[in-house]
Amino acid sequence: MLTRIRPSQVAQSRSAALQAMAVGAVAVGALAFGAMAIGRLSIRKARIRSLEVDDLTVRNLNIVEGARPGGGARKR
Repeated sequence: MLTRIRPSQVAQSRSAALQAMAVGAVAVGALAFGAMAIGRLSIRKARIRSLEVDDLTVRNLNIVEGARPGGGARKR
């Protein structure tokens, strides 16, 4: 025996599918953002570790890289 599907049931299933896709997209976006943030933090830690030799070396590297002594970058 065939069951008749009403148009409202089709609309509800489409709405549920769209909502599930939206939730999935938000979850994937959050995971990607978290991974990117963690990656940036680890890169910053690695850079800081490599610059913690002494104050003079850090100052020289800042001048070579074109960074301001206060930590801000120059506008080009």
